[in-house]
Amino acid sequence: MTWRLGDLTVNRIGFGAMRLPQQGAAFDPNATPRDRAQAIRVLRDAVELGVNHVDTAAFYFSRTRSANELINSALRPYPDDLVIATKVGPSRTPQGEWLPLATPEQLQGQVEENLRQLGRDHLDLVNLRVSGLDDVSAHFEQLARLRQEGLIRHLGLSNVRPHHLDQAQRIAPVVCVQNSYGLGHHPEQDDFVGLCGERGVAFVPFFALAGANKEAGTSAEDDEVTEIAAAHEATPAQVRLAWTLARGPHVLVIPGTGDPAHLRQNVAAGELSLTAQELTRLDALHLNGV
Repeated sequence: MTWRLGDLTVNRIGFGAMRLPQQGAAFDPNATPRDRAQAIRVLRDAVELGVNHVDTAAFYFSRTRSANELINSALRPYPDDLVIATKVGPSRTPQGEWLPLATPEQLQGQVEENLRQLGRDHLDLVNLRVSGLDDVSAHFEQLARLRQEGLIRHLGLSNVRPHHLDQAQRIAPVVCVQNSYGLGHHPEQDDFVGLCGERGVAFVPFFALAGANKEAGTSAEDDEVTEIAAAHEATPAQVRLAWTLARGPHVLVIPGTGDPAHLRQNVAAGELSLTAQELTRLDALHLNGV
């Protein structure tokens, strides 16, 4: 199962590095930093298991760990087929406090910071993460300029609505959209998922396991997912990932974990084939917004 991000081919199950620097909730200033050796092991295991799409950001860090630095230490020299996607727009102080969204002029500095941390001379994919912007044109024009200069290979969007995609595509090619989405999580995104497929744009959900993390879901949903998982000798998380992948060949997932066993389960979800009846049952749960 692969998809092309521009001229880059990636396996549809990738790895999200957001939770890698700490145990527990991301961006919690009091979270315990993850054991460094374990984090590096998970990254190396992911690549050995066939993951070649890693999602990160310079603002993914805990008190003593940085996702970009861990990726640099674990994976350099980078495999030729490895695609590292990062995000710009948001930023945090060294103490972890959020700063206002970057201005268009500040985006170059954020791109260069990702380059330094990752030890790259160009970035494979940069997603503009939007927060509170109705018009992304000025920001996306700046990233398009950096792409023309060779600092960026491909561009994407994160946390956006359809009209943002329209604005960006008038400026430069968009290879992916990253939005919060999963089983029973933001079903109002369904039409946007379909629109991206029609345009050949990858849709990359973050929080695809939201229900499993209790950010969405009910006991009734948990029972239904658990029943289907048992029929396949799989885990509920694997069922959620398999359902998400079934939304279309352009849908990629980037589940993150610091646990080697969970990593293997996430990758194995790509082999889980749900029946039409099971997908119908899960679709009904999803549309109920459970």
